[in-house]
Amino acid sequence: MMSPQANHADNNNDAKKLKLEKTGATKPSRVIHIRNIPNEVTEAEIIHLGIPFGRVTNVLVLKGKNQAFLEMADETAASTMVQYFTTCVAQLRGRAVYVQFSNHRELKTDQTHSNANASAQAALQAAQALSGSTPNEVQGGPNTVLRVIVEHMVYPVTLDVLHQLFSRFGKVLKIVTFTKNNSFQALIQYPDVVTAQSAKLSLDGQNIYNSCCTLRIEYSKLSNLNVKYNNDKSRDYTNPGLPTGDAGMEMGSMGALGPLGLGMAGLGAGAAGVLASPFAAMHGLGSPLTGPYGNSAVGAAAGMPLAGFSLPGAANALGAAGLRLTGQPGGSCVLLVSNLNEEMVTPDALFTLFGVYGDVQRVKILYNKKDSALIQMAEPHQANLAMTHMDKLRMFGKQIRVMPSKHLNVQLPKEGQPDAGLTKDYTTSPLHRFKKPGSKNYQNIYPPSATLHLSNIPPSVSEEEITEAFAKNGFQVKGFKFFPSFGKLLKEDASESVLELSSDLKDRKMALIQLSSMDEAVSALIKMHNYQLSEQNHLRVSFSKSNI
Repeated sequence: MMSPQANHADNNNDAKKLKLEKTGATKPSRVIHIRNIPNEVTEAEIIHLGIPFGRVTNVLVLKGKNQAFLEMADETAASTMVQYFTTCVAQLRGRAVYVQFSNHRELKTDQTHSNANASAQAALQAAQALSGSTPNEVQGGPNTVLRVIVEHMVYPVTLDVLHQLFSRFGKVLKIVTFTKNNSFQALIQYPDVVTAQSAKLSLDGQNIYNSCCTLRIEYSKLSNLNVKYNNDKSRDYTNPGLPTGDAGMEMGSMGALGPLGLGMAGLGAGAAGVLASPFAAMHGLGSPLTGPYGNSAVGAAAGMPLAGFSLPGAANALGAAGLRLTGQPGGSCVLLVSNLNEEMVTPDALFTLFGVYGDVQRVKILYNKKDSALIQMAEPHQANLAMTHMDKLRMFGKQIRVMPSKHLNVQLPKEGQPDAGLTKDYTTSPLHRFKKPGSKNYQNIYPPSATLHLSNIPPSVSEEEITEAFAKNGFQVKGFKFFPSFGKLLKEDASESVLELSSDLKDRKMALIQLSSMDEAVSALIKMHNYQLSEQNHLRVSFSKSNI
């Protein structure tokens, strides 16, 4: 005999009370019918779809039937929700779901026969409390522009990271970032209030990375951002033709903030110099973190409670946006890379390339599928960074795909197991770039581009020697420039230090080198990183944010 628990697992008793609706109802109702939901979806995730449109009064999830019902407080809210999802696809955990009116006028659930009743009630109470408190917390009232403050910023948060995060809830039109009172802040504009509200409800109070980079979000009083420059401080995604600004002007990004009315509510700017970012023109703008889960206007969490249904700060913001990697609570450290050029790829090549974004621990090219590999990073946020910047990147002539793996770690081959050198352990490698938590190297992480940043150049090595080394390895150098010298301390005594400015090339330990294409730069980084320039010096290579 089937146990009561098994019988209730799919809410079968409730399913009998609500006839499943095969076709969309055209008559408005405050009950919404949602089809094609994933089996593992929670009540909180269903409720989250409705929160931006009004108060949610009841929910029923029929997991065995892949359907759910959501009851709104009134027909107006329900109509707004249905209308909204006729123009954009709703998604839960990466699966498209279909939103329509229900034939039912209200949602009656049996309080004694729904084994999900307790969690449903808890989620409803949390949603109602959250919705009820929102108007008192906002700065400018519900609006299309959000003001985002990042607290406890142990690791750098870039404009591109914010774009990936906030794009999970809909199209981001514009972003302006700046620093105020030593805190990193951003203004983010959506096309409509519903999308902005959804992002705020999901991400406010969440951490971008585990235990740090906490998001504090409120509505801005501005209804539109006037962006002058597209660079790593500000960007207008609706106008890709904007100039990058003057790289030499310290207040370059202030020009982007000037028209915003920064006297409002203490909002100000102390922005750093503007340098062009190649990210806007590159391959993976809309896909790196969101790619494996698809794009949606209103996202829902993947394998975790949504913001508002858990203690503030307890969840990772990437998870709240539907970006949490599967496998372990903080996200997986293991990435699955596919569509590799199996004739050219090696564990060392993957170690070097992915090492730009984190410390690679192990690499395993799959023995029976050599165009795919597993890469284990030291920390989950490093895996996120690598996936952000390298999904859809061209490597050795093929566009690779990078996505989370279900594996928690990469297993080394057992003794006697065929491997042919396809698995390598790099745990103790001296080439790791991020050994110390909060390493300054995090501040120099940029998307792939045709320009590479070279460092650890010995005084004895000239521009000609470096360019010749690249040419000998098959790379066409389009430009080269040493970084300007900032001087050399000549003498120091008890009373003064004398700093003499010098243009001597021997003081220049860093340079930019421009290749013919981004594809070639990727290959050059793999080949030339750790290239021996002298007895003591090995070249360090990474991607640059600026061009020559």
